[in-house]
Amino acid sequence: MRLCSLLGAAALFVLPAVSSAAADEGPGDCLGVDFDVAHPITIAKIIADQPRVHFVKGASDDASCPAAGDACREKAYLIPGNLALIGKTFLGKTLDKTNAAYTCVSYESADAAKVQWTAGWVPSASMTPVLAEPAPSRSDWIGDWVHAGGHITISNGKNGGLDIHGEAFYAAAQNVHTGVIDATAKPAQGLLQFGDDGTTPFDKASNDKGSCLVRMQRVEALLAVEDNNACGGVLVTFTGFYRRTK
Repeated sequence: MRLCSLLGAAALFVLPAVSSAAADEGPGDCLGVDFDVAHPITIAKIIADQPRVHFVKGASDDASCPAAGDACREKAYLIPGNLALIGKTFLGKTLDKTNAAYTCVSYESADAAKVQWTAGWVPSASMTPVLAEPAPSRSDWIGDWVHAGGHITISNGKNGGLDIHGEAFYAAAQNVHTGVIDATAKPAQGLLQFGDDGTTPFDKASNDKGSCLVRMQRVEALLAVEDNNACGGVLVTFTGFYRRTK
């Protein structure tokens, strides 16, 4: 559901940040970023030399979009230094009718006070991929991490593992939907990933469609988390950028 109001600089979408693409999403539409069991989500940083990089309308808003020009420009924008989750790309048109790439992104500030994701097209040339730390130390994972929609605590576990405990929530109209993760897992190749309680390897747990799958990366000073939207109630997700409080 799209909210018509603006908060700060961005038009808001009440959507899972990482979800299965809607059946009616066309190639020119961006409704969010897909969870991919086989590949960690890609994170990018806005690097444009202009102070604002505006989101661009999709084909459902205007059949000629995404493309350059005022007709396709959204009011929502990102600024240099913002980190976003990125998904598929689309070739649109520039003002001189040449091709230009646009990338589907999901954005939420790590400092947001409540869950406020923005999903939409952004010019690909305005961002660059940000690589996760290749081999974070155990101390890089350990701590209390907070996000607008929940919190995660990572601590030393047995046999070289890390204990991960977290709670996420979504405030619906009548009640609050919640989700919980409680697992032990070992970091590998720069990732901390697990299914359910961590006793089943991630790749095997992914064969069970009902399993809660979670993948974490350390990116800059943040903990980047993604899940498959099967870790709690309706619209509950742990996905987002988490700040360490201690």
